[in-house]
Amino acid sequence: MIHQQALVDPGAMLATGVEVGPFSVIGPDVSIEAGTVIGPHVVINGPTRIGRDNRIYQFASIGESPQDKKYAGEPTELVIGDGNTIREGVTINRGTVQDRGCTSVGDDNWIMAYVHIAHDCDIGSHTIFANNASLAGHVRVGDHAILGGFTLVHQFCTIGAHAFTAFGSVIGKDVPPFVMVSGHPAHVHGLNSEGLKRRGFAADSLRALKQAYRTLYRSGLPLEQALSRLQTEQGGDAQVQHLIGFLQQQTRGIVR
Repeated sequence: MIHQQALVDPGAMLATGVEVGPFSVIGPDVSIEAGTVIGPHVVINGPTRIGRDNRIYQFASIGESPQDKKYAGEPTELVIGDGNTIREGVTINRGTVQDRGCTSVGDDNWIMAYVHIAHDCDIGSHTIFANNASLAGHVRVGDHAILGGFTLVHQFCTIGAHAFTAFGSVIGKDVPPFVMVSGHPAHVHGLNSEGLKRRGFAADSLRALKQAYRTLYRSGLPLEQALSRLQTEQGGDAQVQHLIGFLQQQTRGIVR
């Protein structure tokens, strides 16, 4: 299943059934599990761990050294889960020792052409990255988040689960779970109600999240007071509790 014009280092570990297209280069300390298909002209450097049933398209650069001037050749890594689609020209860099030393991508993510995921990013599962979305270093993206094309995210920001960023959003603060943002700089434009309905959120949870959104964004309260009100008046719903937990942990301020 390895094309005769592919270059695979003897130190790489490829499971039975992995496919590698022509002119792809796989370096040492790379492991790829069964069912993964590597297209032509892909470069994968290690330490990199790639799970099962991924599809990586042509001209992707996976596991290259971090674009960080402090990087001094340390053996940091990239870990990719199962069932991901990584389209043409995507770049995903390894981590740095200044953080946890690892860039990670979860399962069943849809990563479109020319997306960049920088060092030390932590991507959840079931996300969608539209064309040319770019993450600076140390960014975290929660499960089921959707980043519109040409979304730009500043280093150390967090995108919450089920959040939605519109085309061309420029994000310099944390984006809470469940909301939609757009603009340069990005501003919140409502709850991601349609996306939550499609994912089977119960009607009671949707009502609770809508009320939480009003408290957070329409009450005029400072963030600390809005958070206190959420905890005392609306903290019974599990999804609202998730929102509260996110707000308690954020350190950069949130998109308003």
